[in-house]
Amino acid sequence: MDFIAVAKRLLTENMGLLASESLLVVYDETTIRIGESVFEAGVALGARAVALRIAPLAKNGEEPFPVVARAMADSDVVVAATAKSLTHTHARKNACAQGARVATMPGITEDMFFNGPITADYAKVSELTKRVGRIMTEARTAELRSGDAVLKMSVEGRNGVVSDGVYRNKGEGGNLPTGEAYLAPVEGTAEGDVIIDGSFAGLGVLRSPLRLGFSKGMLVRATGEDAERLVAMLGENPLARNLAELGVGTNEKARVTGVILEDEKIYGSVHIALGSNETFGGSVSAGIHVDEIITRPELLLDGKVVVSDGKVFA
Repeated sequence: MDFIAVAKRLLTENMGLLASESLLVVYDETTIRIGESVFEAGVALGARAVALRIAPLAKNGEEPFPVVARAMADSDVVVAATAKSLTHTHARKNACAQGARVATMPGITEDMFFNGPITADYAKVSELTKRVGRIMTEARTAELRSGDAVLKMSVEGRNGVVSDGVYRNKGEGGNLPTGEAYLAPVEGTAEGDVIIDGSFAGLGVLRSPLRLGFSKGMLVRATGEDAERLVAMLGENPLARNLAELGVGTNEKARVTGVILEDEKIYGSVHIALGSNETFGGSVSAGIHVDEIITRPELLLDGKVVVSDGKVFA
């Protein structure tokens, strides 16, 4: 397997890296081979490349050390291949605000680096993701059906975020591999239940379905084999129970692996998240952001079916 060749393709095709630009690679002990390969590829492409190996973060959405945040903001292109997610952090948001193009790869594995969603036709992924994002932006209400559970929420005034894997313009950023459109539901509006039957960030592939109940936008109950592990992971911060995100997967190459980076991109799946959403249109800063996957739900926006039976209608 030629790690350098894959990394060069990522930097040129997805990030549009130029020889005159600065490249920052952030990685940790779980992604040494991937991080060093991206750094070496950047050097080979003539970029002013810097690599920062950091201590693994404790949780998804945790802010990195200030020196890392400053380096991100001072770079033209940032690739963050880390165990925990930097996607929904102020460090990533501020870097994009300064003009950096940022690709976050939380939980990336060597298998995912060569196979699965990273091998997708990103022109096709981009087209579909943008269509879903437009529908989300125009919507006022969302209804998510999973088994016998129904979860309703307002999305009025919230813009759909397109993560299509192509970040070539200043300030653009998202996951790699990717393929999702998502938004921050209006805080305090989510009511009802949802059945999570795929995977859960921090828990991996679920041993059995997990049923979550929401009232006034907050998680108020969790039942199922993994419920205690979920509650322990969320801790005592009440904001960690905020319904932070509603997203649709658009990558036909994505698989259920237990790694949210890939799982939430599965074509025809829907994911929600708990915790922070202030970096993509919401108002909650919880210091944690955890996604969970519903594999074959039905999603209606303004009463129109957008996802059903593993298919996306956009």
